[in-house]
Amino acid sequence: MQYPLEVTFKLWTLAPKITVTDAQGNLVFFVKQKLFKLKEAIGVFADETQTQKLYDMKADRIIDFSARYNFTDSNGASVGAVKRKGLRSLWRAHYDIFDTETNSNLHIQEENPWVKILDSLFQEIPIVGALSGYLLNPKYLVKRSDGTVVMRLEKRPALLSRKFSIKPVDQLSSQEETQALLSLLMMILLERSRG
Repeated sequence: MQYPLEVTFKLWTLAPKITVTDAQGNLVFFVKQKLFKLKEAIGVFADETQTQKLYDMKADRIIDFSARYNFTDSNGASVGAVKRKGLRSLWRAHYDIFDTETNSNLHIQEENPWVKILDSLFQEIPIVGALSGYLLNPKYLVKRSDGTVVMRLEKRPALLSRKFSIKPVDQLSSQEETQALLSLLMMILLERSRG
């Protein structure tokens, strides 16, 4: 995979869709959330026509603030999971990334929670609120349990869609890379209402 990856999330669609392209502009993932499901279900495809499914991301319970989202490959084998850290995420977004067992040695953390607060304030101001997606750009870090940053997701200025870039900072195994990327995509879907 050639980094940085560009993630584009369209705001004005009925079913949330995300496209992920590499540095050369090649499609890496096409993500589509299924509508009207009690338990959230998201498909990750290799193409926009959704003919080649790569992964499934499914919630372990019905609509819950701290649901665990399990990842499986096209054969149904477990790839990992991500879970929002409940009350701890109210101030600063925090997610735990799990391997195929129950071990959590990677975590996603919002770099600066004040961006979220300023975004909420700006959205209440007429006209200026429409520009908050262009002015306020949160950043998220994927860290190891020892605090080492291994990947970074940064929102880029955009008006009619949300654009992010993902860059590696340190070495990851291919399995950890997949778990981190799927977790970041799930986090974007969960945090979309926060800018």
